[in-house]
Amino acid sequence: MGFVWMMFQSLFIFASIFALGLLAAIVFETIRRKYNHTHVEAPPIFEDPNSLKPVPCPQILDPAEKYISLIIPAYNEEHRLPGALDETLNYLQQRAEKDKSFSYEVVIVDDGSVDGTKRVAFDFAKRYTVENVRVILLGRNHGKGEAIRKGMLHSRGELLLMLDADGATKVSDLEKLENQILVVAKKEHKFGDSAASDSTLRISDIPIAAFGSRAHLEEKALATRKWYRNFLMKGFHMVVLLAAGSGIRDTQCGFKMFTRAAARKLFTNIRLKRWCFDVEVVYLCKWFHVPMIEISVNWTEIPGSKVNLLSIPNMLWEMALMSLGYRSGIWKIYT
Repeated sequence: MGFVWMMFQSLFIFASIFALGLLAAIVFETIRRKYNHTHVEAPPIFEDPNSLKPVPCPQILDPAEKYISLIIPAYNEEHRLPGALDETLNYLQQRAEKDKSFSYEVVIVDDGSVDGTKRVAFDFAKRYTVENVRVILLGRNHGKGEAIRKGMLHSRGELLLMLDADGATKVSDLEKLENQILVVAKKEHKFGDSAASDSTLRISDIPIAAFGSRAHLEEKALATRKWYRNFLMKGFHMVVLLAAGSGIRDTQCGFKMFTRAAARKLFTNIRLKRWCFDVEVVYLCKWFHVPMIEISVNWTEIPGSKVNLLSIPNMLWEMALMSLGYRSGIWKIYT
């Protein structure tokens, strides 16, 4: 009996030390990110791969120059990226041919890839010109959240769409998000109603966020996934609910659209660099009272996903940082 009691005491002491150490680490990391200084510094220029001449780098604070920007984060995507870019650019070109007022750009953010992703990206920039396809190089791997933040801050669109490099969601589904943004803008601000609205108001001036969602596919996914994956995903969703609150059923879908005004508020404040930046976006939308819309999109499982069970601890770590940072006031939100 004495041995069992000693073992219990030892385990309790070990667990206490571990918990205190983990709490100290969370507090230290939260304070380290207090002033948002851990992000990659902005590159001053883009380079035209055809002429090798520098191109001025736009900032999110600048007025929009294009109707829509598509931001694609890419990490070791030399095999999946070409197909996704072909589909994306074919769609954009066809739409531009039908509507002469439609202008676009695709911003590929290479998140420190060590394969041929950079070469693939610059091949497309050469083919479609730097006016329509631009490449940002982060140098080393920082995470999907950081790659998207960087692309958002240096895009030119009135609307900014983030989408994954695997092409899991059909790019044409952006029209679903776009149309719902226009509906909300018209309802809230009489946008497009020449008699009732400010004629100088542009869609880029109205903060709105539209989230692509796979929630309608959940029942089928539950039936086909392993029981432990379902258990972990349910647990993750519960933690998300505690960290960011309700309102969005699928925070992790990589297909999201923001007006320029919304992106300016959100991505100048984002601190999380990896998978849980989506949850932080939801939290910040609520803080800024940015209207959020969740729209079902077509989605296909593409082999080669970077997310696995080992990503769960990192996600929980990031959400712990976010919860402590914002709720304690250590992380300031800049308006």
